[in-house]
Amino acid sequence: MPGTAPPEHRVSDGPAGVIRPVAAAVIRDGERLLVWEDHDPATGAVVSVPLAGGIEFGETGADAITRELAEEIGRVPASVSFLGLFEEVFDWNRRRRHELWLVYDVELPGDGLGHLDEVVVREDDGTAYLARWRTLDELRDPARRLVPDGLLDLIQPA
Repeated sequence: MPGTAPPEHRVSDGPAGVIRPVAAAVIRDGERLLVWEDHDPATGAVVSVPLAGGIEFGETGADAITRELAEEIGRVPASVSFLGLFEEVFDWNRRRRHELWLVYDVELPGDGLGHLDEVVVREDDGTAYLARWRTLDELRDPARRLVPDGLLDLIQPA
């Protein structure tokens, strides 16, 4: 819902000591990406995160993207294309995290949501938060860093 705070877990909220596989959707509208901003409650750091979710056992990354987008924004992708793999080991909310990010370029059917300023994302636990379009220039700002690290370099136009 508008004004609802995003979950405070930067995608990963799994058990300690586990490597978590994550599928992430790069949803573009020209020079803009659809991201949500997460805030580390321990440090106040802000990161911009593409829509993403955990990959379940027996599920491919592309299947996870399709499921997550259908559940969270009510859209099934028109196409899902693998872009790359990133590994991140980081601290978030005073906990060590380890994630493998399978990143996909995603095209949505119809209008593709580009006409909206913000999109409501609903988690299966009932929480909701807003994803917003950010330009590549905005995502170059260290105060709004795009994660996983290296993703911006991968998706920038040549």
